[in-house]
Parts: sequence; structure tokens; C-alpha cells
Amino acid sequence: MKRLRVGVLYGGRSGEHEVSLASAAAVFANLDRNRYDPVPIRIEKDGRWALADKPPATMIAGEVIEQARLEAARPMREGREVHFVARPSDETLLSIDRSRGRDAEVPAAIVTGMSLDVIFPMLHGPNGEDGTIQGLLELANIPYVGAGVLASAVGMDKAMMKVAFAARGLPVCPYRVYLRYEWKSNIAKNTAELEKALGYPMFVKPANLGSSVGISKAKNAQELATAMELAGGFDRKLVIEAAVPDAREIECAVLGNDGPEASVPGEIIPSREFYDYESKYLDEGSKSVIPADLPKKLADQVRSLSIEAFKAIDGAGMSRVDFLLSRADGSLWLNEVNTIPGFTTISMFAKLWAASGVDYPTLLDRLISLALERHAEKQQRRTDLT
Repeated sequence: MKRLRVGVLYGGRSGEHEVSLASAAAVFANLDRNRYDPVPIRIEKDGRWALADKPPATMIAGEVIEQARLEAARPMREGREVHFVARPSDETLLSIDRSRGRDAEVPAAIVTGMSLDVIFPMLHGPNGEDGTIQGLLELANIPYVGAGVLASAVGMDKAMMKVAFAARGLPVCPYRVYLRYEWKSNIAKNTAELEKALGYPMFVKPANLGSSVGISKAKNAQELATAMELAGGFDRKLVIEAAVPDAREIECAVLGNDGPEASVPGEIIPSREFYDYESKYLDEGSKSVIPADLPKKLADQVRSLSIEAFKAIDGAGMSRVDFLLSRADGSLWLNEVNTIPGFTTISMFAKLWAASGVDYPTLLDRLISLALERHAEKQQRRTDLT
């Protein structure tokens, strides 16, 4: 049986670059080499694509993040840059080696092509999870794992995601959206409006980012101003949410295309006041409880709402759906959908499916099969008018 050549995209131009390296390491470690020939394609922080000498190997997120920070100033090796062919072609990637003939009067650039059967994007955050890479892959007409352009864009933008959820009648906690310039135009007035509409405490988030980057909990006006300044450094659009009283963080994984399935729910018990970037990746105090300690009726509701949220954004392949469950009154609120959830050794997506009977290598097989299935279905679309 011919092995499929799988291009694994990782890194990227976002604040989640280091998290992506950790996710990719786990993917490389678990792809069945009897079925797949993985190709490591690293996107540098400046946007250059390169064929890596070797894929990332460390799956402990904190170690990968620390190593990546230490190596941030290291230049990419000359001659390793590759370019994606944004049209249907037998050559998915073009490698341009400019190092050869450097001493000649007219330096030569050696161009070689590479064909890939499927792309596995392990890119978190903007310029990877938000529909931009997916649009490029659509232009190339190549199968790829995960959500399409629309679902990726809506799944990245927390403000538009809530609009889609609300339109489908899904439970969304009270929130407001400000553009950065709107907030700064009259901070005192906007603060008063938020206090009246949401009350303290409230959470402030960049609309287009993940991994809890740039998120703060504000308990008063001064903390609100600081939180808005922090979030505004990551995005021009800011989402402010009312805090769910004494919230439990419940997560559920979804797998599939037109007929998605939901895993057992799990619960995150953060090491800090809430599940921020540090508690996710840099300290080891956070814990996961899988399956979550929930009554069967409530667990079934979480699974049902997860599938509804997946469908609301027109999801495909995979998603992790996050909820907030109030201990105070038992209310359940849909928080967000992640179209490229973390794949590190401490990430919930793989753990939830493992607890549901799907181990990591099988999960990768399923995702690649779903990508090929969805691509084949798209090829049935008519392109003529006769």
C-alpha cells in the first residue's frame, strides 16, 4: 500500500507559535510510518516557509515553549525556504535553493518540486487557524485536515462565533464587543456601560487569539483598564464577558464531517484563578478529570450542545468545545469552539477521545480520512453552467 505523504504545517505568525511546535511534535511521534510519510513544514514567525531538518520532538509543551524562546533569534538555514503552489498542481511545494552557485558571476537558484497528498495544519491562532491557510489550501485544491475557510474564520473570531451560536439558539453568557479605537475614544463612558451591562468580575479577551493568550479577569475599573490594554495589544477587536459565578470548566471533543460525534465530557481544574496560558502550558498544577463528574443528563446535554456548536459554524474534521458550568445555579454556558485544538501531551482533545475509546494514532487516522472524504465530496461540485 502506498504511503500517503502528509505535510504537517506548524509554527506560524501568531502568539501561539510555540504551542504549535508542541502540538506538531505529538503528531509526528504518533503518525503510523507504515501508512504515512510525514513532511515537516515549519512556518517561521516572519512568515517564511521552510522544510525543517527534523520535526520538533519534545511533546511537553513547557519545554518546547522555553526552547523556542531561546532559539527565537536563530536565523533560518539558507537554502531551506519553500513556497506553496497556490493552484492545482502535481507539485505542492517548490523548494528554492539559492546557496548553490553563490560564487558564480550569476548565482543559480535550484528549484525542486514536492508533491503532497494531504496537509495537516497544526497552526494555532491567526494566520493559521483563522481561514487564511485554509483559503490557500483551497486554491491549491489539496485535501487538508480540519475546518474549512468559513468555520475556521468564525471559530477564530470570538465575537462572530457568539453571533452564530445565538442565531442557533445556543446558550451564550452576556457579553459586549469593542473595537480598540472605540474603547480608547471614551474609556470612562465605556467602563460605565460595561459595569452596568455585565458587572464585575468580567473577562476581557482578544477576539482573534487562542490558548488563553491575552485574557484577563477584571474585578474593578482599574483592572478592566489594564485588561483592555493587554488584550488590545493582540487584536483590534475585544470581547468582554460576564463571569459565570463559581464556574467549572467543561470541555468536549467533536470528530466528524456531516455526521459529527462527541466524546465524553471532561473537566479542567486550573492551577490558577482561571485557565490562562501559564496554567495551560507552563506549570504542572492544572488537572483534568475525564470523564467529568456530571449527572448523565447533564453530560448528554454537553455532548448534544457540542455537536450543535460544531454545526453552527459549519465545522469539519475536529473541534474542542468549551463550556462554563455554574456551581451557584447549575446553568450551562457555551464558551467557544476551537477548530484546531491543542495536540500536546496535556491537551484535552486527544485525552477526551482516548477516554472515549479512540487512541492517538487512530485519532490521526480518522482525521486524515475525514480530510480525504471531505475533499472528495467537494470535487463533485459543478464548475460549468451547461
